[in-house]
Amino acid sequence: MFPLNRNRRLRTNEAMRSLVRENFLTPNDFQAPLFIVEGKNKKEEIASMPGYYRFSLDLLQEEVKELWSLGIKSVLLFVKVEENLKDNQGKEAVNPDGLMQRAIKTVKDAVPEMVVMTDVALDPYSMYGHDGIIENGKILNDESVQALAQMALSHAKAGADLVAPSDMMDGRILIMRQLLEQEGFINTGIMSYSAKYASAFYGPFRDALDSAPVDAQNIPKDKKTYQMDPANRDEAIKETLMDIEEGADIVMIKPGLCYLDIVRDIKNTVNVPISVYQVSGEYAMIKAASEKGWLDHDTVVLEQLTAIKRAGADFVATYFAKHAAKLIS
Repeated sequence: MFPLNRNRRLRTNEAMRSLVRENFLTPNDFQAPLFIVEGKNKKEEIASMPGYYRFSLDLLQEEVKELWSLGIKSVLLFVKVEENLKDNQGKEAVNPDGLMQRAIKTVKDAVPEMVVMTDVALDPYSMYGHDGIIENGKILNDESVQALAQMALSHAKAGADLVAPSDMMDGRILIMRQLLEQEGFINTGIMSYSAKYASAFYGPFRDALDSAPVDAQNIPKDKKTYQMDPANRDEAIKETLMDIEEGADIVMIKPGLCYLDIVRDIKNTVNVPISVYQVSGEYAMIKAASEKGWLDHDTVVLEQLTAIKRAGADFVATYFAKHAAKLIS
């Protein structure tokens, strides 16, 4: 009790604070999401994500090498698919010479040790901007799962270390795991977006990939029939436990800051690694506020990443990965 116990004794200076600090950030805590486009010598800034870019494959090599030099050991790949290749079944997603498949090989050629994870979802390939096949205004679950499993297999064949299904269809982890096993890819892991919420924080990401749901008759205007209700907490544990039972090696919570209670709930429940995605809207808000002079950019970046780790994340997929690695070095 006070005055025998004075907590401020352990806060007197930075050396003391560092000595008793409970959580630390290192480059090992960061995974860098990367956006890929067709073409050569392309580095396109995303308007709603200042300072973040889409890369053509030749410049992707340079980016990956720089990330590795900073101590970042994992990337999460996304592709911007050309409009003429989009349909309702995602046929281009399984093209062995598709942009994703070539991106995987590009990263592995540039830095063989880099852990490559790949987005498994139909929305970049969908003419409707949805994560599933649509029929009569409905998202078809089982048919979509079969397409997603083939997509995951295609990524494994191209050299992905882990596939990362972000679709939130029911049962897709089991079907993917079974197919990968049958085809001999027993060491290809699955990082499941287990608790992915129907969040309003994804807007800039959809700009980056031109993957927002289209506004058309008989097309769902949002993703609320498959992504989770932000009001729900217990459901996140249920979803995560089911994914682990079906074969997920890593589970992800998305978005980050508004869902730290979910991160802690899941950390207290499961015994597999947990990833958290600090999403595009979270990135954009920090950028916008700091440009106005309302926030100290670097301090807020590190505070948010520390909060995510403190809540229970084993690593964080973040657009600040490169910048944060430089800050803490």
